[in-house]
Amino acid sequence: MMPPVVLGAGVLGLLAVAHGASRQRHPVLAVAAGALCGMAGLSAVALLAPMTGIRLPLNGMTGFFAAVLGLPGVIALLVLQLLFSV
Repeated sequence: MMPPVVLGAGVLGLLAVAHGASRQRHPVLAVAAGALCGMAGLSAVALLAPMTGIRLPLNGMTGFFAAVLGLPGVIALLVLQLLFSV
């Protein structure tokens, strides 16, 4: 089971995305385009990992960040990895 903090952060992220998408002219298209860009960014990081040495694990959390937050979510994961790597 996931810790309550992680679940709370996930719910807040979903609410923020839903609020932002509802203000668009085509909300479903906006969410789908953001998710597609996030998945493309995550795929690009995975494909370029042998050349750059930057690796993100492909699991549920990174997929969630990429799908819900889009490309800014992938960038946030890269920054967090940079800050907390030893």
